[in-house]
Amino acid sequence: EPNITELVVGPLPRPAYHRDVTVRKYGGKVPYHRRPTLAAEYKQIGGFLKSRVFPSAPAFMQQVMEYDGANLAMVTAAPRGFQSGDRVTWFVLFQNVSGFFLHPVGLEVLVDHSSLDMSEWAVSRVFYNGQYYRDMVQLESAYVQGRLSVEKVRKAPQDGDFSSMKPRAPAAAPFPLQFEPQGPRYRVRNNQVLFQGWSFAFGMSVSRGLRLFDIRHKGERVAYEISVQEALSVYGSNCPAGMSTRYMDGSFGLGRYTSPLVPGVDCPYLATFVDTLSLSDSLRPEKRKASLCIFEQNLGSPLRRHYSNLQSLYYGGLVNSALVLRSITTVGNYDYVWDFIFYQNGALEGKVQATGYPSSSFLHGDGLRYGNRLWEHTLGTIHTHFVNYKVDLDVAGVKNSLVAHDMVFEMAQAPWSPEQQIERPRLTKKVLDTEDQAAFLLHSKMPRYIYFAANSKNKWGHQRGYRIQITSSAGDHIPEASSMERALSWARYQLAVTRRKEEEPTSTSIYNQNDPWTPTVAFADFINNETITNEDLVAWITAGFLHIPHSEDIPNTVTVGNSVGFLLRPYNYYDLDPSIYSQDGVFFTSEQDFTACEINPLACLPKTASCLPNFPPFTFDGFRNM
Repeated sequence: EPNITELVVGPLPRPAYHRDVTVRKYGGKVPYHRRPTLAAEYKQIGGFLKSRVFPSAPAFMQQVMEYDGANLAMVTAAPRGFQSGDRVTWFVLFQNVSGFFLHPVGLEVLVDHSSLDMSEWAVSRVFYNGQYYRDMVQLESAYVQGRLSVEKVRKAPQDGDFSSMKPRAPAAAPFPLQFEPQGPRYRVRNNQVLFQGWSFAFGMSVSRGLRLFDIRHKGERVAYEISVQEALSVYGSNCPAGMSTRYMDGSFGLGRYTSPLVPGVDCPYLATFVDTLSLSDSLRPEKRKASLCIFEQNLGSPLRRHYSNLQSLYYGGLVNSALVLRSITTVGNYDYVWDFIFYQNGALEGKVQATGYPSSSFLHGDGLRYGNRLWEHTLGTIHTHFVNYKVDLDVAGVKNSLVAHDMVFEMAQAPWSPEQQIERPRLTKKVLDTEDQAAFLLHSKMPRYIYFAANSKNKWGHQRGYRIQITSSAGDHIPEASSMERALSWARYQLAVTRRKEEEPTSTSIYNQNDPWTPTVAFADFINNETITNEDLVAWITAGFLHIPHSEDIPNTVTVGNSVGFLLRPYNYYDLDPSIYSQDGVFFTSEQDFTACEINPLACLPKTASCLPNFPPFTFDGFRNM
C-alpha cells in the first residue's frame, strides 16, 4: 500500500533507532495523494507529454511550436485541481532558452496524473492563445482545418535575448570591497556562531529552510527558535495555470533548493562559507557547497552618534557593524535571500529579499487586467509574496506575557495658564491575556509597541522585554471564503501569539500544497482563546508585499524595495544600551588630540588597514553534479 511515513531518527549525532511518528503526529495516516511532487514524477510527466501527448498533434507541434523534442520547457502550476484527491496539473510551455520563464509560447496542458498506473494518465484540457480544447487531438483538428487563431512566437536565441543576464556593458573599475583588517571578529564552530555578545546555533530544514536555535545575548537566552516557516505566492492571469497558481514553496523545499553562493555578489568575498546537507529525492544526503555564508558587515552608517556644539564640544558614536547569516533559495523562477542580522545593541532582524525572474503568461485578450506587458508576447503576472516566521522568544526565562504599549492624545489644562489647553501624548498600556486578543489580522490596527514581557524587572522597575516590530506591506492573502484558505490561514495574521506546544511545531505542512482543501495543518486551529499570561509563548509573524511585474523586471527582478521582515528589539531588557560596551565606540572632545590612536581608534586606520589581505582565488561549485 503506497504510504507517507514520517520517521524520527536518533539520537544525534550517531543515530541508533528510528521511529514511525506519522499517526501520533497527525492523528492517523496521511492520504497518499497529499504527497509532494518529487523529481521522479515530474520526469515521468515530461516523458508522458513527449511520448504520448505532443505526437497526437504533429502538424501543430512542428509548424507552430517548431518542436524538436528539446526546445520546450515546462513549468508546473499548483495546487493540482479543485478538491481533495485531485492530482490534475496545468503545465505551461516555454521556449527552452536562458530565462525561459519570460518566453511563453501560448500552450498549456492540463494533465491528470492521479493514477499510480501511468498508462491511465490523460490530458483533461488544452489551452492555446485564449482558447480551450478537449485535448491535443481537437487542437490539431482545429489547426489543420484553419479554425485555430495562431500567434507564432519568434524563435529566441539560446541565450534568451532580452531575458539574458549577461551584462550589457564591459567590466570597468571594481566595486568597493569589504575586508577585516585583523581577520574575522566572529567564530564559527560546526553550527555554532559567536559574535560580540551574541551566540546561536544554525540549521537548515529541507522544507522550511534557514533556522536558528538557542539565541543568546550577553550569555542569556533571548529565543529558543527563530525559523522560516513558509513562502507563499498567489498569482493572477487570464491563462489557466497563472490564474490557479498558489505556490507554497515549503512543499517544494526552501532548504532543498538552497543555492550555492557566489563570493563577491551573493555574499562579501571574504565571508565564511558553509556547506549544507539535505536528504531529498534520494537515498543519500546531498551536499550543497558554500550554500550558507556568515560575515560581519559595516553598514556604512552609525548605530548611534551625537555631535555636541552646545555647552561642551565633543563627538561620540558607534559604527553600525552587524553579523549576517545568509542563505539564498532558488525555487523555480524566484530567488529568496534569507538573512538573520545580529546588531550590537541586542537587536535581531529577520529579513527576506526577493529577486530572480518574474513568472509570466502568454499575452492575449484582456491580459492587461492581470499585469503589465513585458515583451512582445509576455505578460508579467500580478502576484503576492507572503512569508511566515516562527519566533519562540524566551525573555529572561520561559514564562512570558504579551504587553502592548501605544500612544493617545489627551487634552490637558496648562498648569501655568489654566485657560489654555495642551494636546499631550500619553502612554497606553495593556496586557493581552488570550490568544484571540493576540491574533492581529492583516488589516487590523496593531499596537505600535508590542513585546514579550518577563517576570523580572530592570533597574528602573520596568518589566524586561523584547519588542516585535514588523516591516511589511502585505495585502489580502486570499479570500477567507476560498475552499483552500484554511491551508493558508497563517497568512490571515500579521502577528499571532500562541502558547508553545510540542504538537504545534510548524504553522503549515508540506502536504498542504497538493491538498489545501483538507489541510494537514491549519494554523487557524492554533488560536483557541487560551490564556497567554505568564506562559511559554510563540510569535508567528507574517510579512509580505505585492508584485506587479513591470518593464524594469526585465531581465530580472531587483532586491531594492522587495524586502520584508521583522525586528526583535530589547525594550527595557537592559538598564542601558548594551552597545555602550562595544570596543568599536568613538569619543573625543575639542580639548583632546583626536589624531592620536590612544584617544581615537579611527586615527589608527591608516596604519591598521594599510595592507589589503590576500584574497583567495575565486571558486564556485554550483555547477557540479547537477
